Amino acid sequence: MNPLVEKLLRRDDLDRDEIGVLLDVLDPPQSVPAGRDFVVEHSHPTHSTLLLSGFAGRYSTLEDGGRQITELAISGDFVDLHSLLMKQMDHGVVALTDVVVAHAPHARLRTVTETHPHLARVLWLDTIIDAAIHRQWLVAMGRRTGLGHFAHLLVELYLRLEVVGLARDRAFDLPLTQTVLGDALGLSAVHVNRLAAELRRKGLATWTHPRVEIHDWEALVDLAEFDPTYLRLHREPV
Repeated sequence: MNPLVEKLLRRDDLDRDEIGVLLDVLDPPQSVPAGRDFVVEHSHPTHSTLLLSGFAGRYSTLEDGGRQITELAISGDFVDLHSLLMKQMDHGVVALTDVVVAHAPHARLRTVTETHPHLARVLWLDTIIDAAIHRQWLVAMGRRTGLGHFAHLLVELYLRLEVVGLARDRAFDLPLTQTVLGDALGLSAVHVNRLAAELRRKGLATWTHPRVEIHDWEALVDLAEFDPTYLRLHREPV
């Protein structure tokens, strides 16, 4: 199943017609190699991009070349659905691994909003959850300890990946470098390495690249002070 459909069905019912409409919005898939931007900062895209496989990062850059990743995108994420209304992108999206994407032209998306109001609300919910993820990342960056921040990221990724069938039995693949995770956590690669070692020492989780195994879920959740409300993992009509 298309990972976007899997994710949306976790949160509300979609009938066969709505699923067909959603899939018809998409252009054929295309591959993007790791390291390439597929949404360019300050551009004016005429389509939104769905990530079908791999990991991508939303990011902003400073004049000195410093990069802050503001969210990790996974399979099933519309990385810039908001560009339909935002028009100009205030950030970029880079492929952190080799990825497969599909474009949804804005003209087709506008038609969906006019002809299928329930489907439009479900997609709107998806952008609201994106905003909720950003809020939690802001809290983690500003107020959590480095170890709590890293734990929060691992719990969040597990739950998001589980929704689209890419995590199970408290394990998932995280094929990212420590430098990339440092850009996401606001830390150096050396600090990320120390935090990973600390989680292993405490018996909470191990990251043997690329595999993350969570050994004590409840303790990791407690360390992260994780409240899953913002991910809206339950099914409720919109």
